[in-house]
Amino acid sequence: MTVFHSQIILHSNGRRVTYHNIKDQVVEAVQKSGVKDGIVVVQSPHTTCSVIFEEFVHDKDFNGDEFLQVDLNRILERIVPRETTENKDYRYPGPKHVDFLMSMNDPNYPADPGTILNGDAHIRGSLFGSSETFVIKEGKIQTGTVGYIYFIDWDQNRERDRKCNICVMGE
Repeated sequence: MTVFHSQIILHSNGRRVTYHNIKDQVVEAVQKSGVKDGIVVVQSPHTTCSVIFEEFVHDKDFNGDEFLQVDLNRILERIVPRETTENKDYRYPGPKHVDFLMSMNDPNYPADPGTILNGDAHIRGSLFGSSETFVIKEGKIQTGTVGYIYFIDWDQNRERDRKCNICVMGE
């Protein structure tokens, strides 16, 4: 049994939901692993990010977002609207959590209360989940002809780098 780990760094734009098509990086990790039959798990360690399996769409809007992603964002905005001010649609973050985050000495979490208003991103991350698992058969991930793998950063409050973990297991 082979276990192979890989990680990719993705840059989020901080102005809107960020989608990254990562299928090529996952395919590359499977090839590097040498696994012919097994599984590959693609996982976000961030609570405001998700990994999804969806069709690639050729049409894009002026931001470069695929139409299916634009449609998903529009629907989610109705169900889980963006948190733009405290105590309007969300109870998160509460005062104890704000105090905790403001006291952290971590460059990934700046002491800026505006970056904490991301209850919507946490809910979206929970709804879509943090990982996807794919079957590897004869050295190829079984995503079909039009299936792609996307890493999504739902947090729209700041630009930053995000990590995506890939673990390939099999023979």
